Parts: sequence; structure tokens; C-alpha cells
Amino acid sequence: MPKLSPTTPFIHPDCQIISSTFGAYCEVGEGSRVQHSTFEDYAYCDRLSDIANTTVGKFANIAALTRIGPTDHPYANASLHHFLYRSAYYWDDVPDDADFMAHRKSRRTVIGPDTWLGHGAIVKPEVTIGAGAIIAAGAVVTRDVAPYMIMAGIPATPLRARFTTTVADRMQALAWWDWSHDRLRQALPDFRAMPAEAFLEKYETA
Repeated sequence: MPKLSPTTPFIHPDCQIISSTFGAYCEVGEGSRVQHSTFEDYAYCDRLSDIANTTVGKFANIAALTRIGPTDHPYANASLHHFLYRSAYYWDDVPDDADFMAHRKSRRTVIGPDTWLGHGAIVKPEVTIGAGAIIAAGAVVTRDVAPYMIMAGIPATPLRARFTTTVADRMQALAWWDWSHDRLRQALPDFRAMPAEAFLEKYETA
């Protein structure tokens, strides 16, 4: 029997899940926190990931100790401490700042399909990572990332493209991540054995 389910996400122990939804065959690693986020089909994160206000695309691969969509403090104010917006933690006569909290949730991060975020990577709010991109371990992503680009560093900068622009465009047009579970299974030997261009040549006309 497969480990992952089409109907129920595999949530490892000690996770904190808040107002989040999960598609088919999803997994959340031990000790992770997922808030106000959506995991699309086949997406997963490894242990101790912290993901907030994010759409995680199909087949996204998120390594351990990553931070995605970390929320900001109000640094233009006289203080940037919690007491400004988590005021109910400190006084019983004032609620939390609902407008500030709503603003945080609105700053969505988008992780594209079939992406790979390496160990300890950080992706800031309102960043979009394109399909098939790779974020190196320890990178801090502050700007949008083109599809099939490999990024590294602080702040993250492009190292090189995984594929030529033509192949990347063809791969996005093929959009194999939208295939049915049965079709993925049928194509599994070719996913394993074929380079990207050969795979495209076979399946663009299939």
C-alpha cells in the first residue's frame, strides 16, 4: 500500500497546521508549521519547514529547515515589536491589530510546479518561483525567479538555467504536472530514463 494518499495528507508528528489545505499525495515533515497556505497535488515539505501565506505548486520539493513567506514586522513605526499587533498577548483590554494581520496574509508567496527548494532556503513574501526552478541550500530569495532557473546566494542570484529557453517553454506547455495519476504511472519509466528533450519529443505528440 502506498505511503501517500489521494485524499488525506501525510502529516508527520508535532506539526502545526493553521487554516491550510492540501491536495492529493501531499506530505508535511515532522515538526513543520504551515499557516494560511495551500499545498497542491504531490507537494511536500521535509521536517521543520515553516511555510506561511503560500501557494505551493504541484510536485514542489521543499527540503528541511526552509522558511517560506516569513512575515515582516512594522519597521517604519516607532517600534517593530509584537506588542503593536499581537496586543492581546500583553493587555486584556485591546485586541490584536486585525488590519495588520490581514495585510500579512495578503502578501502571498507562490512556489511553482516541480520546483526544488534546498535545505535552509528562505523565500520572502510576494515572491513567485517559476516552474522547475531550483533554489540552492541556504539561499535567500527576495525577487521573482524565472522558470527552470537555478538560484543561489544571499540574496539569491541566477547561477544558470536548467534548460534552454526553448526547452523550458516546451516543458511548461507540456505541463506534465497536470497529468492524471494513472498517466504519470504509465510514463514513470520514461521520467526515470529519458533526458528532458527526449521526453518532450515523445510526449508532445502523445
